[in-house]
Amino acid sequence: MLSTVIVVLDQVTKHAVRYSFRPGESTVVVPSFFDLTYVRNTGAVWGSFQHQNEWLAVVSVAVLALIALFYHHLVGGRKLFALAFAFIMGGIIGNLIDRVKLGWVTDFLDFYLNTSHWPAFNIADSGICIGVGLYLLASLWPVITGKYSAKPASHK
Repeated sequence: MLSTVIVVLDQVTKHAVRYSFRPGESTVVVPSFFDLTYVRNTGAVWGSFQHQNEWLAVVSVAVLALIALFYHHLVGGRKLFALAFAFIMGGIIGNLIDRVKLGWVTDFLDFYLNTSHWPAFNIADSGICIGVGLYLLASLWPVITGKYSAKPASHK
């Protein structure tokens, strides 16, 4: 359900940006901090792997397949892990739709301080980052809280 919400929100906001702006066009939301800027990204995070859209689509499908295949092993009934993968899958699917449909990913959230810009991103990217962060937090939580067993489980 959460994955679906992320995909829908991602696609609706991207459509609104493509309808309202020309590529490269921007509008100031919070001066010297945040703009809405229409960017066509044919690469991955932070503009890496530009013009590799087809390979990135293949990688996206492969990651989704691996998550589906190993979901129960990765989540193991733990709710925070399930939440993390919902964010990750929603984000991957949102960007994959753009890659397949348009040949690029629509980015538009443009944060900056004066002239130092964080690369533009979108709702799907946010979902992936939140999901990865939750997964890392859930993975490290037993170590952080000291509630883990240092002894390996016995095999009978």
